[in-house]
Amino acid sequence: MPQSFIPPLLFADEPPAAVIETPQGAAPFVLLCDHAGQAIPRRLGDLGLPSGEIDRHIGWDIGALSVSRLLSRHLDATLIHQRYSRLVIDCNRTPGIASSIPRLSELTSIPGNIDIEAEQALAREREIFLPYHRAIDSHLGERQMRARPTAIVAMHSFTPVFKGDARPWPVGLLFNRHPAFAHLLAELLQEEGDLQVGINQPYAMTDATDYTLPVHAERRELPYVGIEIRQDLIADEQGQQAWAKRLARLLPQAWRRWQI
Repeated sequence: MPQSFIPPLLFADEPPAAVIETPQGAAPFVLLCDHAGQAIPRRLGDLGLPSGEIDRHIGWDIGALSVSRLLSRHLDATLIHQRYSRLVIDCNRTPGIASSIPRLSELTSIPGNIDIEAEQALAREREIFLPYHRAIDSHLGERQMRARPTAIVAMHSFTPVFKGDARPWPVGLLFNRHPAFAHLLAELLQEEGDLQVGINQPYAMTDATDYTLPVHAERRELPYVGIEIRQDLIADEQGQQAWAKRLARLLPQAWRRWQI
């Protein structure tokens, strides 16, 4: 076998990783959902997980895609997301680091990720991680070529309790080197009067913990924000609709303040 050959991961009838919805959306916002899906390629079986484990937060960001789709429709904004579980490869981590293909997620062992060969890891990167990020890069490059104003909104969700610790924030906003747009949205959320807004909560964004916003937003010097919504608030359609409507109302206000 030639050294350059990497066995394929996806069968021909399995869907590609990257999905682009409303590609010609008129809004300045580009919505990204790294952990939208929970599919596992057939070649990987169930990754050795007990039944139902893939439905937990370890497998995907519960509610995030539904809110993102509703928000995309409200705003007429482009949405880019990917179909496969973060346990196959995490599209918001730099390939090669331990959390990219986790052997342990929260307190759960992932048997199908233990002692995998380098070629197997490369196949996951090649067929899931790279197509997703190439889709983002291509779309942003096209917007830049057409001089279209752009702000990136990365949509996530988080668990109400993590390793026994309660998380009180209904919503958290993440940023690193360029906090201005996130702070504007934080002000608007706080002005709602009924929210405790987590600033870089439930975790702080760094190059080690995040990939998408540092690479696609910060390197292009685009305004951006990572939005984390607590999962118990968006587990059903009513909650998803409520948060999509709230963000559809506030994001344009943040954009207008940003342009002042």
